[in-house]
Amino acid sequence: MALLYTPGVAEPCREITLRREAVYEYTGKGNLVAVISDGTAVLGLGDIGPEAGLPVMEGKALLFKEFAGIDAVPLVLGTKDPAIIISTIKALAPSFGGINLEDISAPRCFEIEKALQEALDIPVFHDDQHGTAIVVLAALTNAAKKVGKEFSTLKTVVNGAGAAGTAITRLLLAAGLSDVTVCDREGILNAGDSKLNSAMAELASVTNPRGLSGDLATALAGADVFIGVSAPGALTGDHVKSMAPGAVIFAMANPDPEIRPAEAKAAGAALVATGRSDFPNQINNVLAFPGVFRGALAVRARRVTQPMKLAAARAIAALAGTGPEGPDAIVPSAFHRELVFQVALAVASAALADGVADRKLDRSLLVQTIQEGLIEAGAHRTLRTRHHLAQAGGASRRIQERIGEGLVRIGFLTQEQSDEILVLQASGDKRLFGEIALALGFLDFDTLIDYLRRPGGSA
Repeated sequence: MALLYTPGVAEPCREITLRREAVYEYTGKGNLVAVISDGTAVLGLGDIGPEAGLPVMEGKALLFKEFAGIDAVPLVLGTKDPAIIISTIKALAPSFGGINLEDISAPRCFEIEKALQEALDIPVFHDDQHGTAIVVLAALTNAAKKVGKEFSTLKTVVNGAGAAGTAITRLLLAAGLSDVTVCDREGILNAGDSKLNSAMAELASVTNPRGLSGDLATALAGADVFIGVSAPGALTGDHVKSMAPGAVIFAMANPDPEIRPAEAKAAGAALVATGRSDFPNQINNVLAFPGVFRGALAVRARRVTQPMKLAAARAIAALAGTGPEGPDAIVPSAFHRELVFQVALAVASAALADGVADRKLDRSLLVQTIQEGLIEAGAHRTLRTRHHLAQAGGASRRIQERIGEGLVRIGFLTQEQSDEILVLQASGDKRLFGEIALALGFLDFDTLIDYLRRPGGSA
Protein backbone atom coordinates (compact mmCIF):
# COMPACT_ATOMS: atom_id res chain seq x y z
CA MET A 1 0.00 0.00 0.00
CA ALA A 2 2.83 2.39 0.76
CA LEU A 3 4.01 2.03 -2.85
CA LEU A 4 0.68 1.77 -4.66
CA TYR A 5 -1.01 4.52 -2.71
CA THR A 6 0.15 7.00 -0.10
CA PRO A 7 2.91 7.99 0.37
CA GLY A 8 4.44 6.36 -2.73
CA VAL A 9 1.88 7.65 -5.22
CA ALA A 10 2.88 11.22 -4.40
CA GLU A 11 6.14 10.80 -6.32
CA PRO A 12 4.61 10.50 -9.82
CA CYS A 13 2.20 13.30 -8.87
CA ARG A 14 5.15 15.58 -8.14
CA GLU A 15 6.89 14.56 -11.37
CA ILE A 16 3.79 15.22 -13.48
CA THR A 17 3.38 18.61 -11.81
CA LEU A 18 6.86 19.55 -12.98
CA ARG A 19 6.58 17.92 -16.40
CA ARG A 20 3.06 17.44 -17.72
CA GLU A 21 4.02 14.96 -20.43
CA ALA A 22 5.20 12.59 -17.69
CA VAL A 23 1.53 11.62 -17.29
CA TYR A 24 2.13 9.28 -20.23
CA GLU A 25 4.97 7.56 -18.35
CA TYR A 26 3.30 7.15 -14.95
CA THR A 27 -0.37 6.55 -15.81
CA GLY A 28 -2.51 4.63 -18.29
CA LYS A 29 -3.51 7.77 -20.21
CA GLY A 30 -1.43 6.89 -23.26
CA ASN A 31 -3.33 3.65 -23.85
CA LEU A 32 -6.80 4.78 -22.83
CA VAL A 33 -9.62 5.89 -25.15
CA ALA A 34 -13.09 7.16 -24.29
CA VAL A 35 -15.92 5.79 -26.46
CA ILE A 36 -18.59 8.49 -26.17
CA SER A 37 -22.16 8.74 -27.49
CA ASP A 38 -25.41 10.56 -26.81
CA GLY A 39 -27.46 7.71 -28.30
CA THR A 40 -28.98 9.78 -31.11
CA ALA A 41 -27.86 7.72 -34.12
CA VAL A 42 -27.28 4.18 -32.90
CA LEU A 43 -26.65 1.67 -35.70
CA GLY A 44 -29.78 1.64 -37.86
CA LEU A 45 -32.00 2.17 -34.84
CA GLY A 46 -31.82 5.96 -34.72
CA ASP A 47 -32.35 8.09 -31.62
CA ILE A 48 -32.84 5.43 -28.96
CA GLY A 49 -31.26 7.28 -26.06
CA PRO A 50 -28.05 6.87 -24.07
CA GLU A 51 -29.06 3.82 -22.03
CA ALA A 52 -30.13 1.85 -25.10
CA GLY A 53 -26.94 2.89 -26.87
CA LEU A 54 -24.69 1.74 -24.04
CA PRO A 55 -24.37 -1.90 -25.24
CA VAL A 56 -22.93 -0.62 -28.52
CA MET A 57 -20.36 1.50 -26.69
CA GLU A 58 -19.43 -1.45 -24.47
CA GLY A 59 -19.00 -3.63 -27.55
CA LYS A 60 -16.82 -0.99 -29.18
CA ALA A 61 -14.66 -0.82 -26.06
CA LEU A 62 -14.16 -4.60 -26.21
CA LEU A 63 -13.12 -4.36 -29.87
CA PHE A 64 -10.50 -1.76 -29.01
CA LYS A 65 -9.00 -4.15 -26.48
CA GLU A 66 -9.30 -7.32 -28.53
CA PHE A 67 -7.95 -5.97 -31.81
CA ALA A 68 -5.54 -3.23 -30.75
CA GLY A 69 -4.70 -3.75 -27.10
CA ILE A 70 -6.20 -0.38 -26.23
CA ASP A 71 -8.09 0.13 -22.98
CA ALA A 72 -11.40 1.87 -23.62
CA VAL A 73 -14.14 3.27 -21.41
CA PRO A 74 -17.74 3.40 -22.73
CA LEU A 75 -19.52 6.63 -21.81
CA VAL A 76 -23.05 7.72 -22.74
CA LEU A 77 -24.19 11.28 -22.10
CA GLY A 78 -27.67 12.28 -20.99
CA THR A 79 -27.89 15.34 -23.19
CA LYS A 80 -28.33 16.23 -26.86
CA ASP A 81 -27.08 19.79 -26.46
CA PRO A 82 -23.85 20.17 -28.47
CA ALA A 83 -22.50 22.82 -26.12
CA ILE A 84 -22.95 20.57 -23.08
CA ILE A 85 -21.48 17.56 -24.91
CA ILE A 86 -18.45 19.61 -25.93
CA SER A 87 -17.85 21.02 -22.45
CA THR A 88 -18.31 17.61 -20.82
CA ILE A 89 -15.81 15.91 -23.10
CA LYS A 90 -13.32 18.75 -22.69
CA ALA A 91 -13.56 18.31 -18.92
CA LEU A 92 -13.01 14.54 -19.21
CA ALA A 93 -10.17 14.73 -21.73
CA PRO A 94 -7.20 14.88 -19.30
CA SER A 95 -7.85 11.24 -18.37
CA PHE A 96 -7.63 9.93 -21.93
CA GLY A 97 -5.15 9.53 -24.76
CA GLY A 98 -7.89 9.77 -27.38
CA ILE A 99 -11.61 10.33 -27.89
CA ASN A 100 -13.75 8.07 -30.10
CA LEU A 101 -17.08 9.75 -30.81
CA GLU A 102 -19.82 7.28 -31.70
CA ASP A 103 -23.43 7.31 -32.89
CA ILE A 104 -24.04 11.07 -32.65
CA SER A 105 -26.50 12.36 -35.22
CA ALA A 106 -25.71 14.80 -38.03
CA PRO A 107 -25.30 17.72 -38.36
CA ARG A 108 -24.57 18.05 -34.63
CA CYS A 109 -21.69 15.58 -34.90
CA PHE A 110 -19.78 17.92 -37.22
CA GLU A 111 -19.97 20.83 -34.80
CA ILE A 112 -19.03 18.65 -31.83
CA GLU A 113 -16.05 17.00 -33.48
CA LYS A 114 -14.69 20.25 -34.91
CA ALA A 115 -14.93 22.08 -31.58
CA LEU A 116 -13.19 19.26 -29.73
CA GLN A 117 -10.44 18.94 -32.33
CA GLU A 118 -9.71 22.63 -31.99
CA ALA A 119 -9.77 22.58 -28.18
CA LEU A 120 -7.92 19.36 -27.32
CA ASP A 121 -4.37 18.12 -27.89
CA ILE A 122 -5.39 14.46 -28.24
CA PRO A 123 -6.97 12.76 -31.27
CA VAL A 124 -10.76 13.14 -31.54
CA PHE A 125 -12.20 10.74 -34.12
CA HIS A 126 -15.87 10.32 -35.03
CA ASP A 127 -15.74 6.72 -36.21
CA ASP A 128 -19.12 6.78 -37.95
CA GLN A 129 -17.63 9.40 -40.25
CA HIS A 130 -13.97 8.66 -40.69
CA GLY A 131 -13.74 4.94 -39.95
CA THR A 132 -16.40 4.31 -42.58
CA ALA A 133 -14.73 6.66 -45.06
CA ILE A 134 -11.33 5.00 -44.67
CA VAL A 135 -12.70 1.51 -45.34
CA VAL A 136 -14.82 2.70 -48.27
CA LEU A 137 -11.77 4.31 -49.87
CA ALA A 138 -9.75 1.14 -49.40
CA ALA A 139 -12.52 -0.98 -50.90
CA LEU A 140 -13.09 1.35 -53.84
CA THR A 141 -9.37 1.48 -54.60
CA ASN A 142 -9.40 -2.28 -55.11
CA ALA A 143 -12.83 -2.38 -56.74
CA ALA A 144 -11.62 -0.03 -59.48
CA LYS A 145 -8.80 -2.44 -60.25
CA LYS A 146 -11.17 -5.43 -60.27
CA VAL A 147 -13.47 -3.83 -62.87
CA GLY A 148 -10.60 -2.41 -64.92
CA LYS A 149 -11.27 1.29 -64.41
CA GLU A 150 -8.99 4.14 -63.42
CA PHE A 151 -9.82 5.26 -59.89
CA SER A 152 -9.66 8.98 -60.65
CA THR A 153 -12.19 8.67 -63.49
CA LEU A 154 -14.95 6.94 -61.51
CA LYS A 155 -18.30 8.71 -61.66
CA THR A 156 -19.52 8.14 -58.14
CA VAL A 157 -22.88 8.64 -56.44
CA VAL A 158 -23.06 8.79 -52.64
CA ASN A 159 -26.59 8.25 -51.37
CA GLY A 160 -26.87 9.70 -47.88
CA ALA A 161 -25.63 13.12 -46.80
CA GLY A 162 -25.30 12.46 -43.09
CA ALA A 163 -22.16 11.83 -41.05
CA ALA A 164 -20.85 8.86 -43.03
CA GLY A 165 -21.85 10.16 -46.46
CA THR A 166 -20.17 13.51 -45.84
CA ALA A 167 -16.91 12.00 -44.61
CA ILE A 168 -16.84 9.41 -47.41
CA THR A 169 -17.29 12.11 -50.01
CA ARG A 170 -14.55 14.33 -48.60
CA LEU A 171 -12.04 11.49 -48.34
CA LEU A 172 -12.79 10.27 -51.89
CA LEU A 173 -12.21 13.79 -53.19
CA ALA A 174 -8.95 14.01 -51.22
CA ALA A 175 -7.90 10.68 -52.76
CA GLY A 176 -8.35 11.99 -56.31
CA LEU A 177 -11.95 11.50 -57.39
CA SER A 178 -13.36 14.51 -59.21
CA ASP A 179 -16.89 13.46 -60.17
CA VAL A 180 -18.85 12.77 -56.99
CA THR A 181 -22.58 13.46 -56.73
CA VAL A 182 -24.34 13.32 -53.36
CA CYS A 183 -28.03 12.60 -52.83
CA ASP A 184 -30.27 12.78 -49.80
CA ARG A 185 -33.97 12.00 -49.42
CA GLU A 186 -34.86 15.04 -51.52
CA GLY A 187 -32.53 14.16 -54.37
CA ILE A 188 -29.24 15.55 -55.68
CA LEU A 189 -27.50 18.19 -53.55
CA ASN A 190 -27.05 21.40 -55.50
CA ALA A 191 -24.96 24.41 -54.58
CA GLY A 192 -27.15 27.40 -53.87
CA ASP A 193 -30.14 25.40 -52.65
CA SER A 194 -31.51 27.49 -49.78
CA LYS A 195 -33.18 24.48 -48.17
CA LEU A 196 -29.85 22.81 -47.31
CA ASN A 197 -28.39 23.07 -43.81
CA SER A 198 -24.89 24.51 -43.52
CA ALA A 199 -23.16 21.10 -43.60
CA MET A 200 -25.05 19.99 -46.70
CA ALA A 201 -24.51 23.36 -48.40
CA GLU A 202 -20.78 23.06 -47.84
CA LEU A 203 -20.84 19.52 -49.24
CA ALA A 204 -22.85 20.63 -52.27
CA SER A 205 -20.27 23.31 -53.03
CA VAL A 206 -17.53 20.71 -53.68
CA THR A 207 -19.59 18.01 -55.44
CA ASN A 208 -21.88 17.54 -58.44
CA PRO A 209 -19.46 19.01 -61.00
CA ARG A 210 -21.85 18.35 -63.89
CA GLY A 211 -24.59 20.39 -62.23
CA LEU A 212 -27.17 17.60 -62.17
CA SER A 213 -30.64 18.16 -60.75
CA GLY A 214 -33.27 15.60 -59.85
CA ASP A 215 -33.56 12.35 -57.98
CA LEU A 216 -31.28 9.37 -57.35
CA ALA A 217 -32.21 7.83 -60.70
CA THR A 218 -30.93 10.92 -62.49
CA ALA A 219 -27.66 10.83 -60.60
CA LEU A 220 -27.11 7.12 -61.31
CA ALA A 221 -27.57 7.22 -65.08
CA GLY A 222 -24.16 6.28 -66.49
CA ALA A 223 -22.49 6.26 -63.05
CA ASP A 224 -19.68 3.81 -62.27
CA VAL A 225 -20.18 3.57 -58.50
CA PHE A 226 -23.05 3.65 -56.02
CA ILE A 227 -22.17 4.14 -52.35
CA GLY A 228 -25.16 3.77 -50.08
CA VAL A 229 -25.23 4.97 -46.49
CA SER A 230 -28.96 5.49 -46.53
CA ALA A 231 -31.91 3.14 -46.15
CA PRO A 232 -33.05 -0.39 -47.08
CA GLY A 233 -34.47 -0.67 -50.57
CA ALA A 234 -33.18 2.73 -51.72
CA LEU A 235 -31.54 1.14 -54.78
CA THR A 236 -33.48 -0.90 -57.34
CA GLY A 237 -32.50 -3.24 -60.12
CA ASP A 238 -33.57 -0.60 -62.65
CA HIS A 239 -31.18 1.87 -61.04
CA VAL A 240 -28.33 -0.61 -61.47
CA LYS A 241 -29.27 -1.30 -65.09
CA SER A 242 -28.96 2.41 -65.84
CA MET A 243 -25.38 2.56 -64.59
CA ALA A 244 -22.25 2.16 -66.70
CA PRO A 245 -21.00 -1.35 -67.51
CA GLY A 246 -18.91 -2.81 -64.70
CA ALA A 247 -20.93 -1.03 -62.03
CA VAL A 248 -19.70 -1.16 -58.43
CA ILE A 249 -22.31 -1.23 -55.66
CA PHE A 250 -21.55 -0.54 -52.00
CA ALA A 251 -24.91 -1.04 -50.27
CA MET A 252 -24.04 -0.35 -46.65
CA ALA A 253 -27.34 0.34 -44.91
CA ASN A 254 -27.65 -1.84 -41.80
CA PRO A 255 -29.07 -4.26 -41.01
CA ASP A 256 -30.74 -4.39 -44.43
CA PRO A 257 -28.80 -3.00 -47.42
CA GLU A 258 -30.09 -0.64 -50.09
CA ILE A 259 -30.25 -3.64 -52.43
CA ARG A 260 -29.54 -7.33 -51.90
CA PRO A 261 -26.33 -8.53 -53.59
CA ALA A 262 -28.13 -11.15 -55.67
CA GLU A 263 -30.55 -8.57 -57.06
CA ALA A 264 -27.74 -6.13 -57.84
CA LYS A 265 -25.73 -8.83 -59.62
CA ALA A 266 -28.79 -9.92 -61.59
CA ALA A 267 -29.24 -6.32 -62.76
CA GLY A 268 -25.67 -6.18 -64.06
CA ALA A 269 -23.49 -5.08 -61.16
CA ALA A 270 -19.93 -6.32 -61.52
CA LEU A 271 -19.06 -6.08 -57.83
CA VAL A 272 -21.17 -5.71 -54.69
CA ALA A 273 -20.17 -4.99 -51.09
CA THR A 274 -22.35 -4.48 -48.02
CA GLY A 275 -21.99 -3.74 -44.33
CA ARG A 276 -23.04 -7.26 -43.36
CA SER A 277 -20.79 -10.11 -42.30
CA ASP A 278 -22.98 -12.74 -44.01
CA PHE A 279 -22.20 -11.36 -47.47
CA PRO A 280 -18.78 -11.14 -49.18
CA ASN A 281 -16.77 -7.93 -48.94
CA GLN A 282 -18.03 -6.55 -45.66
CA ILE A 283 -17.23 -2.86 -45.30
CA ASN A 284 -16.86 -2.50 -41.56
CA ASN A 285 -15.24 0.18 -39.41
CA VAL A 286 -13.42 -2.47 -37.37
CA LEU A 287 -10.98 -2.69 -40.27
CA ALA A 288 -9.88 0.87 -39.51
CA PHE A 289 -10.39 2.24 -36.01
CA PRO A 290 -8.21 -0.21 -34.02
CA GLY A 291 -5.19 0.50 -36.19
CA VAL A 292 -5.90 4.22 -36.48
CA PHE A 293 -5.93 4.65 -32.71
CA ARG A 294 -3.02 2.24 -32.12
CA GLY A 295 -0.91 4.31 -34.51
CA ALA A 296 -2.09 7.68 -33.21
CA LEU A 297 -1.43 6.71 -29.60
CA ALA A 298 2.01 5.29 -30.41
CA VAL A 299 3.29 8.72 -31.47
CA ARG A 300 0.92 10.77 -29.27
CA ALA A 301 -0.70 12.40 -32.27
CA ARG A 302 -2.61 15.57 -31.45
CA ARG A 303 -5.22 14.88 -34.11
CA VAL A 304 -6.09 12.50 -36.94
CA THR A 305 -5.35 14.35 -40.17
CA GLN A 306 -6.43 13.70 -43.75
CA PRO A 307 -3.00 12.25 -44.67
CA MET A 308 -3.31 9.82 -41.75
CA LYS A 309 -6.72 8.66 -43.01
CA LEU A 310 -5.41 8.26 -46.55
CA ALA A 311 -2.46 6.25 -45.22
CA ALA A 312 -4.83 3.99 -43.29
CA ALA A 313 -6.90 3.38 -46.41
CA ARG A 314 -3.82 2.48 -48.45
CA ALA A 315 -2.67 0.03 -45.77
CA ILE A 316 -6.06 -1.68 -45.66
CA ALA A 317 -6.31 -1.86 -49.45
CA ALA A 318 -2.86 -3.44 -49.72
CA LEU A 319 -3.86 -6.37 -47.50
CA ALA A 320 -7.03 -7.36 -49.36
CA GLY A 321 -6.83 -10.86 -50.76
CA THR A 322 -3.75 -11.84 -48.72
CA GLY A 323 -5.54 -13.41 -45.76
CA PRO A 324 -8.49 -15.67 -44.92
CA GLU A 325 -10.90 -13.56 -46.98
CA GLY A 326 -9.60 -15.05 -50.25
CA PRO A 327 -7.92 -13.59 -53.34
CA ASP A 328 -11.05 -11.98 -54.84
CA ALA A 329 -11.79 -9.75 -51.86
CA ILE A 330 -11.60 -5.95 -52.06
CA VAL A 331 -11.05 -5.60 -48.29
CA PRO A 332 -9.18 -7.84 -45.87
CA SER A 333 -10.81 -9.80 -43.10
CA ALA A 334 -10.97 -8.07 -39.72
CA PHE A 335 -8.98 -11.08 -38.48
CA HIS A 336 -6.14 -10.65 -40.96
CA ARG A 337 -3.00 -11.29 -38.95
CA GLU A 338 -1.25 -8.08 -40.06
CA LEU A 339 -4.17 -5.66 -40.34
CA VAL A 340 -3.94 -3.66 -37.13
CA PHE A 341 -0.15 -3.53 -37.19
CA GLN A 342 0.07 -2.33 -40.80
CA VAL A 343 -2.67 0.29 -40.36
CA ALA A 344 -1.09 1.51 -37.13
CA LEU A 345 2.35 1.77 -38.72
CA ALA A 346 0.95 3.68 -41.71
CA VAL A 347 -1.04 6.08 -39.50
CA ALA A 348 1.83 6.73 -37.09
CA SER A 349 4.26 7.31 -39.96
CA ALA A 350 1.84 9.76 -41.57
CA ALA A 351 1.38 11.59 -38.25
CA LEU A 352 5.15 12.00 -37.95
CA ALA A 353 5.39 13.26 -41.53
CA ASP A 354 2.43 15.60 -41.03
CA GLY A 355 3.95 17.21 -37.95
CA VAL A 356 1.15 16.30 -35.51
CA ALA A 357 3.09 13.74 -33.43
CA ASP A 358 4.44 14.78 -30.04
CA ARG A 359 6.51 11.62 -29.71
CA LYS A 360 9.23 11.46 -32.35
CA LEU A 361 10.21 7.84 -33.01
CA ASP A 362 12.48 6.36 -35.66
CA ARG A 363 11.05 3.45 -37.62
CA SER A 364 12.66 0.75 -35.52
CA LEU A 365 11.36 2.17 -32.25
CA LEU A 366 7.97 2.88 -33.81
CA VAL A 367 7.65 -0.74 -34.93
CA GLN A 368 8.64 -1.92 -31.47
CA THR A 369 6.17 0.42 -29.75
CA ILE A 370 3.23 -0.72 -31.86
CA GLN A 371 4.20 -4.37 -31.55
CA GLU A 372 4.48 -4.11 -27.77
CA GLY A 373 0.99 -2.65 -27.56
CA LEU A 374 -0.45 -5.52 -29.56
CA ILE A 375 1.39 -8.21 -27.61
CA GLU A 376 0.53 -6.68 -24.24
CA ALA A 377 -3.19 -6.91 -24.97
CA GLY A 378 -3.19 -10.45 -26.21
CA ALA A 379 -3.88 -9.13 -29.71
CA HIS A 380 -1.33 -11.54 -31.11
CA ARG A 381 -2.79 -12.05 -34.56
CA THR A 382 0.17 -10.36 -36.20
CA LEU A 383 2.49 -12.76 -34.44
CA ARG A 384 0.42 -15.93 -34.38
CA THR A 385 1.03 -16.77 -38.01
CA ARG A 386 1.96 -20.11 -39.48
CA HIS A 387 3.98 -21.12 -36.42
CA HIS A 388 0.83 -21.12 -34.25
CA LEU A 389 -0.26 -24.59 -35.33
CA ALA A 390 -0.42 -26.34 -32.01
CA GLN A 391 -0.42 -25.40 -28.35
CA ALA A 392 0.24 -28.55 -26.40
CA GLY A 393 2.38 -31.68 -26.20
CA GLY A 394 5.28 -32.83 -28.30
CA ALA A 395 3.89 -31.47 -31.56
CA SER A 396 3.95 -27.93 -30.16
CA ARG A 397 7.48 -28.42 -28.83
CA ARG A 398 8.72 -29.69 -32.19
CA ILE A 399 7.14 -26.74 -34.02
CA GLN A 400 8.95 -24.30 -31.74
CA GLU A 401 12.25 -26.14 -32.31
CA ARG A 402 11.78 -25.99 -36.08
CA ILE A 403 11.19 -22.24 -35.93
CA GLY A 404 14.49 -21.88 -34.09
CA GLU A 405 16.28 -24.12 -36.56
CA GLY A 406 14.96 -22.09 -39.48
CA LEU A 407 15.94 -18.75 -37.98
CA VAL A 408 19.43 -20.04 -37.19
CA ARG A 409 19.80 -21.53 -40.66
CA ILE A 410 19.23 -18.20 -42.41
CA GLY A 411 21.32 -16.23 -39.93
CA PHE A 412 18.56 -14.33 -38.09
CA LEU A 413 19.50 -15.96 -34.76
CA THR A 414 22.60 -17.59 -33.34
CA GLN A 415 22.36 -21.18 -32.09
CA GLU A 416 22.94 -19.91 -28.55
CA GLN A 417 20.00 -17.50 -28.81
CA SER A 418 17.72 -20.23 -30.13
CA ASP A 419 18.78 -22.59 -27.34
CA GLU A 420 18.12 -19.90 -24.72
CA ILE A 421 14.56 -19.46 -25.98
CA LEU A 422 13.90 -23.20 -26.01
CA VAL A 423 15.22 -23.51 -22.45
CA LEU A 424 12.81 -20.79 -21.32
CA GLN A 425 9.91 -22.64 -23.00
CA ALA A 426 10.96 -25.93 -21.44
CA SER A 427 11.01 -24.28 -18.01
CA GLY A 428 7.38 -23.22 -18.33
CA ASP A 429 7.37 -19.99 -20.36
CA LYS A 430 4.08 -20.18 -22.31
CA ARG A 431 4.99 -17.56 -24.90
CA LEU A 432 5.58 -18.53 -28.51
CA PHE A 433 9.12 -18.68 -29.89
CA GLY A 434 8.79 -15.44 -31.83
CA GLU A 435 7.34 -13.56 -28.86
CA ILE A 436 10.28 -14.51 -26.64
CA ALA A 437 12.78 -13.61 -29.38
CA LEU A 438 11.20 -10.16 -29.64
CA ALA A 439 11.08 -9.65 -25.87
CA LEU A 440 14.76 -10.57 -25.52
CA GLY A 441 15.73 -8.25 -28.35
CA PHE A 442 17.10 -11.07 -30.52
CA LEU A 443 14.84 -10.04 -33.44
CA ASP A 444 12.92 -6.99 -34.52
CA PHE A 445 9.28 -7.28 -35.54
CA ASP A 446 9.84 -6.69 -39.28
CA THR A 447 12.49 -9.42 -39.45
CA LEU A 448 10.23 -11.94 -37.71
CA ILE A 449 7.27 -11.18 -39.96
CA ASP A 450 9.51 -11.36 -43.04
CA TYR A 451 10.65 -14.84 -41.99
CA LEU A 452 7.14 -16.09 -41.19
CA ARG A 453 5.84 -14.92 -44.56
CA ARG A 454 8.32 -17.08 -46.40
CA PRO A 455 7.27 -20.44 -47.79
CA GLY A 456 8.06 -22.90 -45.05
CA GLY A 457 8.41 -20.11 -42.52
CA SER A 458 6.95 -22.33 -39.83
CA ALA A 459 9.75 -24.83 -40.35
